[in-house]
Amino acid sequence: MSTILKFRYFFVLLVLLGCQDAPKTESNSNSSENEDTTATEAKSSEKVILFFGDSLTAGYGIELEEAFPALIQNRLDSLDLGYTVINSGLSGETTSGGLNRIQWVLNQKVDVFVLELGANDGLRGIPLEETKNNLQKIIDHVKGKNAETKIILAGMQIPPNMGPEYTSQFRQLFPELAEQNALPLIPFLLNGVAGIPEMNLEDGIHPTPAGHKIVMENVWKELQSQIE
Repeated sequence: MSTILKFRYFFVLLVLLGCQDAPKTESNSNSSENEDTTATEAKSSEKVILFFGDSLTAGYGIELEEAFPALIQNRLDSLDLGYTVINSGLSGETTSGGLNRIQWVLNQKVDVFVLELGANDGLRGIPLEETKNNLQKIIDHVKGKNAETKIILAGMQIPPNMGPEYTSQFRQLFPELAEQNALPLIPFLLNGVAGIPEMNLEDGIHPTPAGHKIVMENVWKELQSQIE
């Protein structure tokens, strides 16, 4: 069972990557097939937890089964909870990119939606209002698709490269969005990982497998109260 589930969200990730990189003609010809596959997967599970994010969710630089969404799946399985985890992380994704693909992702039933985007916006110095607006629109799309979907927002922080004012306002963006939308908030996804060399790959940004275990616990603190 666990192996099948791992392949499931690995396959979904590959489909998402294909949708991003394939020429338009190929994407159009395969869209119906992709949507049918996703719908079949959703029907095969009672409940779905979808992690929608960037390289942190995708597990950049490590094996997919070592990334925190897979570790969440293992935790759920060990507790005999009837949830299927779908890893919809895409390396390099910005909030703008996420907004562009959210409708496709919502072609399946989602019970819990974990939104982990914004770090790449901050690292690129994208205007904070644009980032906030994009995240709000993603939240609105999820609520509009299914008002019963539970949304969890992952808070992020960035190094002070863009200056103290930008860095501080970026950090506050996530609590503000969570409060405005009455969403549970993971205060800082990388708490206990960021800035600790042994918990990160050589780039100093992406967690090692050990780092992802800590990230998983950060997520679990908020997720466990949202699942039955």
